[in-house]
Amino acid sequence: MRRGTALIALMAVLASACSGGSDGKTTTSEGGHDGAPAVTISPANAAVDAAPDKGVTVTAAGGTLSQVSVKYKGADVPGTLSDDKRTWHSAWTLTPGGRYQVTATAASAKGKTTTATSAFRTGKNVAATKILNVIPATGDKVGTGMPILIQFSKAVPAKARPAVEKALEITSTHPTEGAWRWLSAGESFNGLPSVVFRPRKPWTPNQKVRVTAHYAGLRIGDSVYGDKDVTHDFTIGDSHVITVNAKTDKLVVRKNGKVVKTWGVSLGAGGDVQADGVDHLLTTSGVHLTMNKSRLERMRPPGKKKGDPGWYDEQVPWAYRISNSGEYIHQNMDDPSCLGNRNCSHGCVRSPESAAMWFYKWAYMGDMVTITGTARKLDWTNGFGYWQLPFERWTQGGALKQPVTTTARAAS
Repeated sequence: MRRGTALIALMAVLASACSGGSDGKTTTSEGGHDGAPAVTISPANAAVDAAPDKGVTVTAAGGTLSQVSVKYKGADVPGTLSDDKRTWHSAWTLTPGGRYQVTATAASAKGKTTTATSAFRTGKNVAATKILNVIPATGDKVGTGMPILIQFSKAVPAKARPAVEKALEITSTHPTEGAWRWLSAGESFNGLPSVVFRPRKPWTPNQKVRVTAHYAGLRIGDSVYGDKDVTHDFTIGDSHVITVNAKTDKLVVRKNGKVVKTWGVSLGAGGDVQADGVDHLLTTSGVHLTMNKSRLERMRPPGKKKGDPGWYDEQVPWAYRISNSGEYIHQNMDDPSCLGNRNCSHGCVRSPESAAMWFYKWAYMGDMVTITGTARKLDWTNGFGYWQLPFERWTQGGALKQPVTTTARAAS
């Protein structure tokens, strides 16, 4: 709306004075002498550089607000009306460089009304950090152990994290308690600084989840704001629980609590302790999550080159990654007599061809794979090893250091 249009609208009602303008403060429509209320809108009409992080505020004096409409690109901007109905404030921050239109009406106890309008634009500052990715992707069906990862192009400064955390909204069919934790680039599974939501307990199976990062207009630094909001919708599938015992060389698969498959496996043989003191041929014990998968994965030993003792270079079929240290559930390509009897692998969970193929097609990303019986522990920063941290400790890694419960949403 142009400034002239806004002024015409004001003259058509009981408004008698305005204050504010391009400085982005307020526009006030005052009531007349017949008891009509006054309405104040911030940012002011014709503002061209309004602060995105301040949002929109509408107040009434001498009456209560009966109607507030804030539009951005034709869509309603959500907000909250105070209990006394005298103040309305937008729920989230505003998009940088966005053009907004506000119309608000207040009524007095004697039925007199006043309507005020404001059309303004927010500042065009560019965010120092942008959301590069959200995992899971929209449309994904994932396992009950799946975290939610929001990944940034640069680290978010500590002073900006509380506001960012408050702007992260999760709705789910079944309200779920969880907590956010900030990860540095060195802690993240793919080298991107991230904030990660992990439930206290596994997600209830077969439900819908929506995560929205209300990032647009958040103050990230001095005169720097978040660029845009991001929303992803995904589904939690059936409960898939996989247990692997290195002592018995047995893998058990449960679907919704019932055993559906078992097979003999071969885990890491051990015997390759490198300079870091870690035996890289041992499988890690702990709660893993299935990650990405590959129909044919090229596998080579970390920290070695061709010609070194223990070097190998293999193409392995039906490979489902369960950590960042090179562990997969995959088809056995070596001595079949090892399966179910002894540990012969380079650290992976070798499986019969038919079982590996079935698992590759059946499992979701985010299924929980618990491995026991080895002398090497899964680190919580290894892949999606987040379930390795007790929930209370996980929570302390958040800016707000407190659990949150997802908002209920309709099951359809």
